[in-house]
Amino acid sequence: MEAQTKTCQNCKKDFTIEPDDFAFYEKMKVPAPTFCPECRLMRKMTWRNERTLYKRNCGKCGKQIVSIYPTESPFVVYCQDCWWSDSWDPMATGAIYNFSRPFMTQFVGLLQQTPSVALFNTTPSNSDYCNYMSGARNCYLQLAGRESEEILYSNRIYMCKDSADCYTGTRNERCYQCIQCENSFNLKYSQYCDTCVDSNFLFDCRNCQNCSFSTNLRGKQYYLFNRPYTKEEYFLKLKEFDFGSYKVMQDCIKKFDELRATALRKYAQMIKTSQSTGDNLKNSKNCKECFDFSGDNYEDCAYSHYIGIGLKDSYDVYGLSRGERLYESLSLGFESTENANYMFSQVVKGSTNIFYSLNCTGSHDLFGCTGLRSKQYCILNKQYTKEEYEELLPKIIEHMNAQPYIDKRGRIYKYGEFFAPELSPFAYNETIAQEYFPLSKEEAEKQGYSWKDSDKRAYNVTKTAEQLPDNIKNVDDSIFAETIQCLHNQKCNEQCTQAFKIIPQELQFYKKMNLPLPRLCPNCRHYQRLVQRNPLKLWHRQCMCDKNHAHHTGKCTNEFETPYAPDRPEIVYCEQCYQQEVI
Repeated sequence: MEAQTKTCQNCKKDFTIEPDDFAFYEKMKVPAPTFCPECRLMRKMTWRNERTLYKRNCGKCGKQIVSIYPTESPFVVYCQDCWWSDSWDPMATGAIYNFSRPFMTQFVGLLQQTPSVALFNTTPSNSDYCNYMSGARNCYLQLAGRESEEILYSNRIYMCKDSADCYTGTRNERCYQCIQCENSFNLKYSQYCDTCVDSNFLFDCRNCQNCSFSTNLRGKQYYLFNRPYTKEEYFLKLKEFDFGSYKVMQDCIKKFDELRATALRKYAQMIKTSQSTGDNLKNSKNCKECFDFSGDNYEDCAYSHYIGIGLKDSYDVYGLSRGERLYESLSLGFESTENANYMFSQVVKGSTNIFYSLNCTGSHDLFGCTGLRSKQYCILNKQYTKEEYEELLPKIIEHMNAQPYIDKRGRIYKYGEFFAPELSPFAYNETIAQEYFPLSKEEAEKQGYSWKDSDKRAYNVTKTAEQLPDNIKNVDDSIFAETIQCLHNQKCNEQCTQAFKIIPQELQFYKKMNLPLPRLCPNCRHYQRLVQRNPLKLWHRQCMCDKNHAHHTGKCTNEFETPYAPDRPEIVYCEQCYQQEVI
């Protein structure tokens, strides 16, 4: 089939469906999408609340818990122990499919009646305030990731230890304010670094030790502001910067921002990739418009984001570890199987042939189910025989096409479309959609998304940010009793909590690393890191190099797809020119 141009029914912009896309949809037996790739991603993201947490009581045992669902939510919410126990039966809320109502309306009714788990936090140890996590040990507000220990206020962290305020990292230890760094130790305020040790304020560096305020270094030691020093000179110069002082640190951040602006940028962070487009990809083959693949073994994927280990033959998935034959799904578990065949689902583990379902484990052949474990041939949490299931399923798909769900703005959701955002349990600004595609309240409501106004908080603020000690050496345990007002004080669009506390584990980390107390709440700090990453979008551009290299004289003519928009000021090179200048 030839490429076709379609108009997105959400943003009304044109997008192209290529022949290989059609081949995938035919293999998965789904129609071509009616939303463009960006709108499809936003739609899925409106169903994932990572960091908007509330206190409420467990609907079964009554104890106070932390949950992604507020008290006023119509959902029945259980704590981890109750939800995973055998003291309740998710099949008890099962319903016979009603051919007089749209499927999505029926599914939401089932969701509201069937107990939901308070947080997606698998096998935690002393890590009650973590979400979308697996194997967290002694972590606090670690959101998204797995197998990490003693992590604070971080996001997308894998197999890391003793770190705080980091975004996207793998196998790091004692790191602070690091963005998309790997295999590093004692690294602070750095981005795009791999295997760097005892260093500060690095951008795009590899295999460096005792380097600070530098960019584009490879295999260097004792570099400061991209200049080499002897060991003695380096440490003498470094003493000029008291990183324990907030004022000094703010000046250092400003210097580093100026330095980073002059760094060379490769068109995209691509390592060992072939026939692929996107950003932050590793070990990928034939992957189109994919972002943030941190492991290896990726092949034949498209429009997918934030994948941890491996993915094959999948489109439009977000937030998972491994899998094969997945489509329009998110937050899938680490136990995803080969030929899993998950579609329009979320939080599914160790299962096969799962459609339009939520939080199901060890099951197969489910449609429109939630909370099921070790079940098969179920529709809307009602049991059928294999023959009954296979006879009923085509009729439901036909019904979804004949009587689709239509939202308030007239967008149509037939079979093949993910759930409508207006059916999500969460408001737009409670979800990661707000993090990656930020909107004002007016913009969100104009586009048909719900919005939750900030709760009125009655914090008894005991210290403003300006009243905090400048240097960490002047902070003692009395800080634990203080309620600190965030510098933003909710005058931002960053899910600001208005005030925050310092916990003992946190102060211990700051003193050990010689770091000043933060002046922003954890959410605002997270958003400061987010703005430093590239957007989840590509532009077609030409290399900016005008030096003479082996493959060109004068201006390079190489072209590429890049997350750097044409109007951005960074210096963006193709792979060949970048390697000539940096490696």
